Amino acid sequence: MSNAIMATKITFKKAEAEWCNYHNTLKEIAKLREEIMNPFVDEPDDAGVVQGANSVRIPGDPTGRMATRLTTSRQLSYLTEIVEAIEQVYEALPESHKKLARLRYWNTNNKLTWDIIAGEIHVSRRQAIYWRDEIIQATMEVLGWR
Repeated sequence: MSNAIMATKITFKKAEAEWCNYHNTLKEIAKLREEIMNPFVDEPDDAGVVQGANSVRIPGDPTGRMATRLTTSRQLSYLTEIVEAIEQVYEALPESHKKLARLRYWNTNNKLTWDIIAGEIHVSRRQAIYWRDEIIQATMEVLGWR
């Protein structure tokens, strides 16, 4: 007997949505990495300096900036974990399952019906859906989702 995680319907839908959003997630990861590497400077160098005989440097908000960077970093870690799980599952798939994943989730045309996808990979509609279930189940197991 398999020790597969029994998926909730919501988790299954979430995992499937992550497959659909894979390419957008890659773009988001690139954007977050850019933000971490080149943080937005919200104050010019002379901000906070009161001009006059007793010039004083008023500090900015380093705690706020650090919190923003940590949040960005946490988000980056989360998205990276999802992308790596999808890639791990995809690479382990037989070519027929890879084709199904490309048609179902990464097709740039309108979403194809199960009948069209099944026809493209030369299996029954039922078999195509079964393969989809296996792909999503494997993704949830890699992520530790239930």
